[in-house]
Amino acid sequence: MGLKDKLLSSYIALEDHLEDDSPLHELRSKAIKTFEAKGFPTKKEEAWKYTSLNSLLKTDYSIFPKQENAIEFKDVKKYFLHEIDTYKIVFIDGVYNSFLSETTHDKLDVCLLSSALNKSKYKPIIEAYFNKVAKDDSLTSLNTAFAKEGAYIRIPKNKEVEKPIEILNFSTGNEGAVLLQPRNLIVVEENAHVQIIERHQSLSENAVFTNSVTEIFAEKRAYVDFYKIQNDGPSASLIDNTYISQDRDSNCKVHTFAFGGKLIRNNLNFYQNGEHCDSTLKGITILENKQHVDHNTLVHHIAPNCESHQDYKGIFGDASTGVFNGKIVVEKDAQKTDAFQQNNNILVDDKATINAKPQLEIFADDVKCSHGCTIGQLDEEALFYLRSRGIAKKEARALLMYAFANTVLESVKIPELKGRINKLIAKKIGVNLGFNV
Repeated sequence: MGLKDKLLSSYIALEDHLEDDSPLHELRSKAIKTFEAKGFPTKKEEAWKYTSLNSLLKTDYSIFPKQENAIEFKDVKKYFLHEIDTYKIVFIDGVYNSFLSETTHDKLDVCLLSSALNKSKYKPIIEAYFNKVAKDDSLTSLNTAFAKEGAYIRIPKNKEVEKPIEILNFSTGNEGAVLLQPRNLIVVEENAHVQIIERHQSLSENAVFTNSVTEIFAEKRAYVDFYKIQNDGPSASLIDNTYISQDRDSNCKVHTFAFGGKLIRNNLNFYQNGEHCDSTLKGITILENKQHVDHNTLVHHIAPNCESHQDYKGIFGDASTGVFNGKIVVEKDAQKTDAFQQNNNILVDDKATINAKPQLEIFADDVKCSHGCTIGQLDEEALFYLRSRGIAKKEARALLMYAFANTVLESVKIPELKGRINKLIAKKIGVNLGFNV
């Protein structure tokens, strides 16, 4: 039985355990029909031209965890931002772990999606926001059909959250191979501020395939600072679908740090629905071996007087593969749009590959839009200059690579996270940089 057929039969089993009058019943049924009709995306589709899922679909994944698996904090402490106090929502093999989590309902909601789906007091929020910005592509629809658990975050009007929120998804490897489908819903109300860090981490060498969907709603003058840490093992693959709906005067930033994993596909979609929105998309990718990372971005400018800024840097070694498919759409009414997109890449080895496709679709005439892409190698003159100052070749190469990526790192607003990312970069390029940022 193929993975698609297994998922379709597993959905029938899931449906038997759900209430027929569930508010999501009709939504789930529609979503599974969409997935059944479309199936998994293939390279025949333009958006998936450079990324094949065939190697993932041959594995026999466990769809539902058979038991709750406990892990101790000391074993996973390094994956937390433990230097500072944070709210934490932790899942182990898709199951919530209360021991490692720190949630709250004190003037804000940092809790579980399952609670929000099943409690009547959350019904107005679920009806107003759940699945309202996520699109009906095949993988998002698959997640919608199986959506049971994930993070539910609601920041009320005028609330500035005093500490970051961490969403951590661990897979233990107790199953031979597992498919996880977390679903996150984040609502940031008018003039509220929040910082969020998301991580998916495998704790074994067993295969794990995560198909994640996150919906973020930023209302008037809301501020959302979101960080994605992707530094997983060679047998872990991630499809990350993030949809962000912005109201007027809102400011949303997403930083994506892709440092490891078998295959990672980031589908990051911004929709600017009100005037004076500001959207920032930044990323650093450092790959080796045969790792594959695909950044697929969309910024949809719908209202006038808005801005968007994209800056993605990639460093590719060995036989790794990078993909950047960035799209900016400016509607006819979105006059005075200021949109910038830049993708710069360094190929460290001859077998490394990057496929870049920056795109602009502009239907307005009073705009300032630009995009660019570079692919090259380290500057030999700069390398010679550093070596002439007594710096060894390995350290000189590392300094150039670090300087290349630093324009993204300098905009990280959580100092402890910035230091952590700095250390990850140093480890990935193989040196001790000897300084902090």
